[in-house]
Amino acid sequence: MVKYVIKRLLLLIPILIGVAFIIFAIMEMTPGDPAVRILGHEASVEALEEMREELGLNKPFLERFFNYLYNIFTKLDFGKSYRTRKPVFDDILARVPVSIKVAFLGMVFATIMGLPMGVYSAVKQYSPMDNFLRISSTILVAMPTFWLAMLLILVFALYLGWFPSGGVASWKSYVLPTITIGFPYGSKILRMTRSTMLESIRQDYVRTAKSKGVPNNKVIYQHALKNALLPVVTTIGSSFGQILGGSVIAESVFSLPGLGSLIVLSIKAKDTPCVLASVLLLAFFFAIIMLVVDLVYAFIDPRIKAKYI
Repeated sequence: MVKYVIKRLLLLIPILIGVAFIIFAIMEMTPGDPAVRILGHEASVEALEEMREELGLNKPFLERFFNYLYNIFTKLDFGKSYRTRKPVFDDILARVPVSIKVAFLGMVFATIMGLPMGVYSAVKQYSPMDNFLRISSTILVAMPTFWLAMLLILVFALYLGWFPSGGVASWKSYVLPTITIGFPYGSKILRMTRSTMLESIRQDYVRTAKSKGVPNNKVIYQHALKNALLPVVTTIGSSFGQILGGSVIAESVFSLPGLGSLIVLSIKAKDTPCVLASVLLLAFFFAIIMLVVDLVYAFIDPRIKAKYI
């Protein structure tokens, strides 16, 4: 198990280098000049050239990229933000707690919503409630996040006045973003749980347990659900990673000072160091989450655990 974890962590290095190269190349190809954005369009040519020299923008693309990697591996230096002229993690670390809190609450809401409803939908297949849940989940999965966010703001913030429309003044500020993020991912979990549960409850061991007089709830939750959990755990884990990286829209609509809104702001300012560090941090989080998901497999299914040892 320990060897497996070490191997996965070592594999993170080439993955993160690949992510860094892709983001670096994309930022290089986007229009705009960081020197102009910093000094303004009225700055003199000499001042712009001096700023480019200071930022290292006059060097070739590959040289700048390998210098960036060298600074990371030797000094753990991810560069300074072009906007604030401070180390990028000064801005990032101040925003990470908000993003993690929103993602965690959204994932908890999605799991509480999707898992039991998926089990119920499978057990009561083709019932009116099952049909309602399937149709509702399809609509919620397809619904654009920004439209759902604005609808929630319109109803619960503007008309009813129950929750604020933005900011992080109190716990109420997290309610609407949590629902906005949780509904689509909860619908995915619902559909996956229903699908795997339908396959599980049709297995021979379930029929055998029922024929022996085992209570129905015990058959469903202790036998069928446990064997149907592996794909669901994968969906939950990958969804959590996607929420961390994909909360840009929710953070923008609800004016949350999170990592997603920082990435949008940095892209507009062509603040390459800040974008790179933010995306690398999200990629690292996602990889760690997927590693945890694989380890959870081992506790759910002993056969998988035997392969790790």
